[in-house]
Amino acid sequence: MLRITDGAEPAERITETDMLAPHPPIRRHNDVTTETPLSRLDLNLLVSLDALLTERSVTRAAERLHLSQPALSASLGRLRTHFNDKILARTGNTYELTPLAVRLSELTATALDSARRVFDSQAEWNPTQSTREFTVLGSDYGFATIGAAVSKLAAETAPGVRFRFRMHNPSIVEDAIAQLRSVDAMMIPHGFLSDLPYNDLFTDEWRIICTDDNPHVGEQITMENIAELPWVFNYLSRSAFTSASRQIRELGIEPTVAAVVEGFHVLPHFVEGTNRLALMQKRLTDVLIPSEGFRVLEPPFDATPISAALWWHPTHNSDPEHAWMRRLFAQAGAAMQAEVGAA
Repeated sequence: MLRITDGAEPAERITETDMLAPHPPIRRHNDVTTETPLSRLDLNLLVSLDALLTERSVTRAAERLHLSQPALSASLGRLRTHFNDKILARTGNTYELTPLAVRLSELTATALDSARRVFDSQAEWNPTQSTREFTVLGSDYGFATIGAAVSKLAAETAPGVRFRFRMHNPSIVEDAIAQLRSVDAMMIPHGFLSDLPYNDLFTDEWRIICTDDNPHVGEQITMENIAELPWVFNYLSRSAFTSASRQIRELGIEPTVAAVVEGFHVLPHFVEGTNRLALMQKRLTDVLIPSEGFRVLEPPFDATPISAALWWHPTHNSDPEHAWMRRLFAQAGAAMQAEVGAA
């Protein structure tokens, strides 16, 4: 039985070559939950489990945690006993996660992050003295616009605070509620998420880019151009798309998609030297599209404006540190909107 201890209890050393050794008979799930209440678990094992699942090696996990291999071997032995599973299984010259370990990977990362939040919390948070890291999901468009502005604002008032901006993808968006349990927020326009708290940040407009020598495009883009010319699209899937590309389909046009990329900054490279078209946000074209070689044109239809927002899990609502982060995004968004109004 596991219990909270100050350190690892003496245990037989388990090396990586021992992984295939027989393990005890499987216990029923109800037996585990009733016999191992949280107060009797060694929560330090959560850190070891995370390292083992990430590194898939006792040796590398020990190096990552700055522990000896015997200490990690002992932790693995206790984890194997608790879960009644090998956790790591040899396949040829490497070790693979067992099916249970694969399921544990996401749960472990979420639990470990939640534990960090618990012990990092303070009754009165002083941003000037904080070293907290905020993790925000989004696209390269969001990072280049408001993400960069937020990072600069934080440096002025909370120099020890760090932002980690991570790219989202279709699978993350589809599982947003679960994903937002382990991060601080997600930047994504309206139209993808619902039933979650959010703050509106800024608005933007869609533009179509093409080369300035595209022989098929006149002074303006036409609906015939949209239907006949090849496109470079972003996030072409059920849950990942741009609102303007969806509108094109709603108008009865099935565009010819020559390439699909998961990002906006690379679009000009896929358009350059071709007769392709691509949708980009006006704020991004203003800073990214060179003055020569490309044209930035308005769509020939009433494209729905982009309404960017910051979304988070309800568990963060009362967190003073998270509230500070949200105010920072709101401040940056207001400044962006003010610039548009002054132009």
